[in-house]
Amino acid sequence: MKFIVSSKYLLKELQILGGVINNSNTLPILDNFLFNLDNTSLTISASDLDTTISSILEVDSDSQGSVAIPAKLLLDTLKTFPEQPLTFIIGENNMVEINSNHGKYALAYSDSKEFPKAVAIEKPSTTSILADILSTAISKTIFAAGNDDLRPVMSGVFFQFSSENLTFVATDAHKLVKYTRHDVSASETTEFIMPKKPLNLLKGILSDTSKSVKITYNDSNAKFSFQNYELVCRLIDGKYPNYEAVIPKENPNKLTTSRTQLLNSVKRVSIFSNKTTHQIRLKMAGSELNISAEDIDYSNKAHERLTCDYQGDDMEIGFNSRFLTEMLVNLNGDHVMIEMSLPNRAGILTPVDSLDKGEEIIMLVMPVMLNNQN
Repeated sequence: MKFIVSSKYLLKELQILGGVINNSNTLPILDNFLFNLDNTSLTISASDLDTTISSILEVDSDSQGSVAIPAKLLLDTLKTFPEQPLTFIIGENNMVEINSNHGKYALAYSDSKEFPKAVAIEKPSTTSILADILSTAISKTIFAAGNDDLRPVMSGVFFQFSSENLTFVATDAHKLVKYTRHDVSASETTEFIMPKKPLNLLKGILSDTSKSVKITYNDSNAKFSFQNYELVCRLIDGKYPNYEAVIPKENPNKLTTSRTQLLNSVKRVSIFSNKTTHQIRLKMAGSELNISAEDIDYSNKAHERLTCDYQGDDMEIGFNSRFLTEMLVNLNGDHVMIEMSLPNRAGILTPVDSLDKGEEIIMLVMPVMLNNQN
């Protein structure tokens, strides 16, 4: 088994695939890349058992075979090479020999038969979506997903497909994001929960392509196919919470202001907030928004005043500044609207401009209880 491949081309693909490999694996074989050669077509795979990602590369070869090569050793070696052709020769003595312009390198390989096979998706449903739409949907939602092992259903992104639209939801019970595309639909109604790790892998790859992504799924697994990549992952088992129930429908108090000014103000003021609660106070009256924070333990406090368009009753509401910052960073556009009903009800953030036709995004942040300090 022998093939010739560009060093930079190979390194770029392996760095993408290597994102799925854990630092510590229970099965030693998972520390390897699986190389499967079929003449000029080389399929390389990496897996952590739950997620398997593979890529097809064009190489110069007329042989066939498969082998598992240590991932870290190979990546560390490839990073040192300038662009050049590398010749891989798989010998009989369990050694892979790599020949470069300046030397030879030998590393031990493992039996490819030990490498886990990607799950075959039985009785699947299929939907296609443009890569940039899927990439945006992941980017806009994944930051709001939880990290609580005791509530695994909230540690992923909820995909809802219907004949009318595609909806993506993430929440950790403190913040929630609902991203909807009315210009894309599926042939049948379905829903599933995608884990964060494969979504982060997808997000990194999808930003480089304008092609369509084919999503094949059933109750337990999903497969994403696009360009020369294929990612198969196990879905999170369980029922997603009824998120619609927590989105307040009546929000008479509406604040519109510059997104950038509000973001910068929140960032500055939050430096002076309590390091445990990260609480900031928003006080709205007329066309004025006052943002303040105080850390009583250290006698630190800050206060800023912004002009805004506010319609509603004068009110004060407290938010965790980290959650508010995350949301403002992940919204686009010049202006943002915050809709509120009461100081103990969630605030809803939506962009005033910048949305594409058919695109809708709602971000919800739970308030924190204000103390009586002013």
